[in-house]
Amino acid sequence: MESPPPPRPSKTALFLTYGKIGLVGFGGINAWARRTLVEERRWLTEQEYAETLGLGQVLPGPNALNAAIMVGERFHGMAGSLIAAGAMFGGPLVVLAGLATLYDHYGSLPAVDSLLGGTAAAAAGMVVGTAAKMAQRLKPTLGLWAVGLTSLTLSGFFRVPLPLVLLLLGPLGILAAWWAGRAREQIAAGRERPEA
Repeated sequence: MESPPPPRPSKTALFLTYGKIGLVGFGGINAWARRTLVEERRWLTEQEYAETLGLGQVLPGPNALNAAIMVGERFHGMAGSLIAAGAMFGGPLVVLAGLATLYDHYGSLPAVDSLLGGTAAAAAGMVVGTAAKMAQRLKPTLGLWAVGLTSLTLSGFFRVPLPLVLLLLGPLGILAAWWAGRAREQIAAGRERPEA
């Protein structure tokens, strides 16, 4: 039995959802976007979100913006892209302008420095937590784990520039994903064969 198709958001729902993501996504919009789009709204599957975010990361510009544009386009074309991107960055832009004014006046206080350090630590934790949650649900194969860990090692520890990491590991990641998909298809085909 097939599962029902995911709900298609209205333009208003898309605007309100991305507005919320932008305003509550302190330190990591992608963590909030994934939670909202996949778990709460169920507009995307875990796989669809991972693919959208992955593509957003290899395109120029902020990955959260790229993903919002792709999600908006998926549901409402160019208008959806503009709605999602505008809603996601409109509210934070107003907040950021206010905070910049406050920082200009109070940024030299030790309490402000401590606050920023704590916020940075929380943001890093959110990124790691989101990655762990996605990996748990996607169940990557050994080949995909190897590509991911190699990417982490090259970019995180050896500081290899991202474009070079993509050039080196992109083809291997595509091959690993293709191989995993092929293996799943063969397993599914084996289950569908009638017994003799």
